[in-house]
Amino acid sequence: MTDKLKTQYLKLKTSDDVIIRVDHVSKKYCKSLKRSMLYGINDITKNIFGLSSHSEKLRKNEFWALDDIFFDLKKGETLGIIGPNGSGKTTLLKLLNGIFWPDKGRLTVNGRVGALIEVGAGFHPLLTGRENIYINAAILGMTKKEVDKRFNDIIEFADIGDFLDTPVKYYSSGMFVRLGFAVAVHCEPDILLIDEVLAVGDEGFQNKCFNKIGELKKNGTTTIIVSHNMHIISTFVEKVVFINNAKYKFFNNVAEGIKEYNKLFINKANLNIEKISSGNDEINFYNVKIGKRTLNPGDTFSLSMEYRSSVDYEDIIIDTIILSSNESSLYFQSTNRAYNKKIKLIKGDHTLKIDLKNIPINNAMAKIIIAIYSKNRTGYLFWWRIPVEFSEVHYSTGKFFVDVSYKVI
Repeated sequence: MTDKLKTQYLKLKTSDDVIIRVDHVSKKYCKSLKRSMLYGINDITKNIFGLSSHSEKLRKNEFWALDDIFFDLKKGETLGIIGPNGSGKTTLLKLLNGIFWPDKGRLTVNGRVGALIEVGAGFHPLLTGRENIYINAAILGMTKKEVDKRFNDIIEFADIGDFLDTPVKYYSSGMFVRLGFAVAVHCEPDILLIDEVLAVGDEGFQNKCFNKIGELKKNGTTTIIVSHNMHIISTFVEKVVFINNAKYKFFNNVAEGIKEYNKLFINKANLNIEKISSGNDEINFYNVKIGKRTLNPGDTFSLSMEYRSSVDYEDIIIDTIILSSNESSLYFQSTNRAYNKKIKLIKGDHTLKIDLKNIPINNAMAKIIIAIYSKNRTGYLFWWRIPVEFSEVHYSTGKFFVDVSYKVI
C-alpha cells in the first residue's frame, strides 16, 4: 500500500458518518469440492477448541477470490463495483450481506441491509408470492406489522398481477426480480446491495427501479451496484471499485474507473480503421481525412474524402452509424434521406464532406461507420469503420437526434 493510499484511508477512518467499512478484507475459495469440505470440517473443529485455523494462508487448491480490499462508504453515497466475470464482485457483495465471512480483515456494516444479489434468493419455490413477501421481509429484518403496513406498496411496485397467490416456482426470472426488488426497497434499508440481476427486468421496470434508488438516496440510503453496464455506472454512482484477478482499485472519479474497465476489452486491432471498401471500377475514394478521433461530448466528427468517378451516381444513400460501449445496442443510425438531403456524386474529380454534429456520448469508446450505397442500395461504394474515443465531462449530455450535414464540392 502506498503512503498516499494509507493517508487517504486514515482520513476516511476518522469520519463519523461511515456506514460501511471494508478493512483489508480477503476471501479465499477452494477449487476442489472434496478438499473444500475437508478444510471446512478441519477449521470448525479447530475453532471449537480455540485453535487458529490459519485462514490467512492458502492450502492446496485454494486461491484468493478477493485480496486485501479496503474502502469506506458514508451515508447516502452510491458505489459501483465493476470488473470482468469471475473477478470477485459478487463475492464482495455477499460478504457485505453477511452470507460469507472474510478470511482476513474486518467488515463493519452499520444499518439494515436490503439486498438483491441472485434471482430467486430467499424465496421458497412451493410458497406463493404473498407468502414469500413475508418470509423475504423477515429475512431483511422487518416485523409482520411493518410488512402489513407496506404490503400494498410492495405488490403495487412489483406489478406481478394475478400471480401474487401463485407458487413462485412458476415465476419467470423477471417476476422474481420484480418481487425481490420490491421487498428489498420497501424495507427502508440503510444499505441497498444490487447485483446484475436488474438486467433481467424489462426497460420499464428498470427505470422504475432506478427512480426508486434515487428516491432512497435522497433519504440517505447507501447503495452499492454491481453491473457490467457502464451507462448505469456512469449515471448512478459517485465512486467505483474496480476488481480484477482478486485485486482492486478505488476511484473517486467514476470516469477513471470506467476507463480502467474498458481497457480490459480494447486491443490494438480494435483501434485500427477497418477499410472494408473505398470504391469500385467506376468510382474511387482517396485522400480520406478524419478531423479527430478523440472527442468531447457535443463535438463534431468530420470526414472528408476526394473521389474520382467515371459516371454520375444519382440519389446515393449515405448511412451513418455510431456504436458506443456505453450502449447495449446501436447508439445511432440514420441516412441522408432522414434529413431530406438528396445527394448526387457528380462525374469527375470532387470532394465529399460529412459532419456528424453535436454527438452527446460521454466517456466511452465508440465506432463510427460510414457506408455509401448507390441508388436503392444496389451496391456499396464506400464502407469504413472508424474507432473513436469520447472523453468524460462532469455533466449529463442527454440523448437526442444527431445533426448531420452533407456537401459535395
